[in-house]
Amino acid sequence: MGTRSTIIENMFLIPILIVVFILILASIKIINQYERGIVLTLGSYSRTLNPGLNFVFPIIERLMKVDIRITTVDVPQQEVITKDNVPVGINAVVYFQVEKAEDAILKIQNFSYAVAQYAQATLRDVIGGVELDTLLAERQQIADEIKKIVDVETSVWGVNVTGIKIQDLELPADMKRVMAKQAEAERERRATIIRAEGELKASENLKKAAVNLAGGGISIRSLQTIESTTANPANTVVFAVPTEILEGFRSIIRK
Repeated sequence: MGTRSTIIENMFLIPILIVVFILILASIKIINQYERGIVLTLGSYSRTLNPGLNFVFPIIERLMKVDIRITTVDVPQQEVITKDNVPVGINAVVYFQVEKAEDAILKIQNFSYAVAQYAQATLRDVIGGVELDTLLAERQQIADEIKKIVDVETSVWGVNVTGIKIQDLELPADMKRVMAKQAEAERERRATIIRAEGELKASENLKKAAVNLAGGGISIRSLQTIESTTANPANTVVFAVPTEILEGFRSIIRK
């Protein structure tokens, strides 16, 4: 009888041991270096697990892992009206990182979606308050302003916005044509200024050359010209003598 009872006890003990072994295996949780674990005990927040080997009691405790690496979220392209009533298609990228895992889980339902939506709404508000020229010239400053506004709100959720980048700006077709004409006119204006500066320098050089020739250089140039033309005997050289010199010769002859 003793042996039989022992066998019966073992038959009940083995399933219990198997269940206990399964529970122990199920309670072992590994948290990666780039993660944090949020544990809810009977629905209430109890603790935050750090990277490594951890134990979470099954059934009564629930584990939720949160990635604390920098995450990228695209803000889809949307049409925004600038302050000077120009419709602009614009999209952006938001970079954020979870700093407090428990707040990101307990204070917001879907923190990634919430960050993207809040950044989109803020982008529309900020772009709507600036003119097109300012948007084109100060894109990075506007992105930094959007980041500051979004970061204030998301910090309550345990999320830190590390950066916002405005990617593409799509202008209306007629606005592109106007800007192209404006750019062409600007290039022509610069070319005209450069040509005028070149002509001014050329005239200054001609003026200096005329002054040098008036001081005797013109006689040297004349002799050089005569020498070059008399190299060929077939050439005939005609000298134009000023009338003042001829009148001087005539007065000497009369005397």
